[in-house]
Amino acid sequence: MSYPGYPPSGYPTFPGYPPTGQESSYPPVGQYPYPAAPGGFPPMGGGVYPAAPPAGGFPGSAGYSPGPGGYPPAPAGYPGAPQPSGMPAYPGGAGAGVPPSGPSFGYPQPPSQMYGGGPAQMPGGAAPAPAPPQPAAVTQAMQGTIRPAPAFDAGRDVEILRKAMKGFGTDEQAIIDVVANRSNLQRQQIKTAFKTMYGKDLIKDLKSELSGNVEELILALFMPTTYYDAWSLRHAMKGAGTQESVLIEILCTRTNQEIREIVQCYKTEFGRDIEHDIRADTSGHFERLLVSMCQGNREESPAVDYQKAQQDAQRLYQAGEGRLGTDESCFNMLLACRSFPQLQATAEAYSQIANRDLLSSIGREFSGNVERGLKAILQCALNRPAFFAERLYHAMKGAGTDDSALIRIVVTRSEIDLVQIKQVFAQMFQKTLATMISSDTSGDYRRLLLAIVGQ
Repeated sequence: MSYPGYPPSGYPTFPGYPPTGQESSYPPVGQYPYPAAPGGFPPMGGGVYPAAPPAGGFPGSAGYSPGPGGYPPAPAGYPGAPQPSGMPAYPGGAGAGVPPSGPSFGYPQPPSQMYGGGPAQMPGGAAPAPAPPQPAAVTQAMQGTIRPAPAFDAGRDVEILRKAMKGFGTDEQAIIDVVANRSNLQRQQIKTAFKTMYGKDLIKDLKSELSGNVEELILALFMPTTYYDAWSLRHAMKGAGTQESVLIEILCTRTNQEIREIVQCYKTEFGRDIEHDIRADTSGHFERLLVSMCQGNREESPAVDYQKAQQDAQRLYQAGEGRLGTDESCFNMLLACRSFPQLQATAEAYSQIANRDLLSSIGREFSGNVERGLKAILQCALNRPAFFAERLYHAMKGAGTDDSALIRIVVTRSEIDLVQIKQVFAQMFQKTLATMISSDTSGDYRRLLLAIVGQ
């Protein structure tokens, strides 16, 4: 399926876009490292496990037993493998970092193992040590499946693309080989070189040769990164109805710098104020949360103040589980302002105070879109790749495929952390991302998606 009404005839039609000779002003994806996460998180909203419950039930259910194989380790080279100092080894497993072989393999760790649960949840009643700030080496380990092509020659790529589209028929494989192996910045240079060399618009030519999902995917790949996020937000709010999941996915997961650039691009390209559009399309606590996200003012210091984490955890408990009713503003303020490493420490402290992980408490205190938004923020603080792995799974689960979500996530994460997303996906769902893409897609669309995810 293609984006409704996009691109309009004669793309691009937005005044001044792309700015001549300034395509490179959009920063390439992958230059804003995210704080690494100490472990996975349980899938949001239930209904995530692809297989029938193993003997003993799922983690967290009454009477649950991990079985002889224990819990799966975090992906190799990713936070959580091995366990931080002071954390117990996987119950029933062969030790930290050793893949289990029993029936529980493939299911995420229970909250007590992932977030540093309270003493009542930990094996032996021992409380875990606070997680230390993530080292720079772990942050740098985040990587995408697409990297800039070495010895890049925009003119040569233009010739390949022109030949693939010239004459009768289209050589889709030649197009795939180019676009799936160039960074976003390199694609912008190809687009400019095509117009310089032949006086034609590459996007219009591609659109005339392609159709359906593969067209949508290639058009997304050729949009500058910031513009694609802004365009996705605009179309999520345009017309009747609102795609709240798109607003959450973008505004609750991007860095301050990315959000500020998206807000500016939204105004420049569409002549609209994103905050005004959000207020017109949403309401209540969900509206306030998204407006907070639009400010791009989250604390970003990598240092963790454990005393503040204890205080924040106590405030969250008193705003929710520790009172009748919920102080929604307290949750909004803390989750919108604290840095992601600080939120990790707060989640660990909360589980010791409440004997319940913070994600579970948010699920008990909130509902609907504001619940999903708050959970997305916390999940990204704890394990950003796992958040996107779950989103990809739900885009393909069951009858039908949410192709727009699949395309958007694969494209936007392809130069940031798609390698880690693939690792976590296999751990959580007992199948590879490539396997699920292969079973849910077909033709050139499938080939291009698999080329992007590195298969």
